Amino acid sequence: MLLNEQYVDSLYGADADLERAKAGIAANGMPDISVADGYGRLLTMLVSLSKADNIVEIGALGGYSGICLARGLREGGKLVSLELLQNYADLAKVHMEAAGLGDKVEYMVGDAKQSLEVLKSAGRKFDFFFIDADKEGYPIYLDYAIALANPGAIIVGDNILLRGRTTDPAKEGPSVRAVRFFNETIASDERLQSTVLPGYDGLAIAIVK
Repeated sequence: MLLNEQYVDSLYGADADLERAKAGIAANGMPDISVADGYGRLLTMLVSLSKADNIVEIGALGGYSGICLARGLREGGKLVSLELLQNYADLAKVHMEAAGLGDKVEYMVGDAKQSLEVLKSAGRKFDFFFIDADKEGYPIYLDYAIALANPGAIIVGDNILLRGRTTDPAKEGPSVRAVRFFNETIASDERLQSTVLPGYDGLAIAIVK
């Protein structure tokens, strides 16, 4: 982490719910890939500012980002969290319930592309999307998010710099190519108004026109 990011994070005290989630993720041998603390705070703010009633999260991991997202929901709002692995979804649910947010989340376990197709076929629409899952799927997840979006919905994608691989011309793996395509689409698609933040590991934010 860069010194600027360390300084910013040092301004904020420990958050018991989020620290519990981090500890649970580590204790269960899960990868340390939750959204950065600063971007977690930003997610809560964006959800709150957008007055979102319905959120789709692609990639639950251990519930850290789910807590951040659900905290910004209005009364009666719901988070639909898509997770490939049952044990990850189970742990995320434990952490959400410990944070007092268990009633705000619905988990769909399995391939996210299939879950998104189920949501699309059901005619469901959403106000906010957070994409933080397998990088090769990012372009597909973006297409689904646009299709499932209410006008004015926000789409956020995490880790779009891939720890420097995205900007390294020597890197040409499938994940790198997919994320580059995702970033280029976010920046150029006429259906979106967007920006990309380069801090931490990068965050793309778009509004569906």
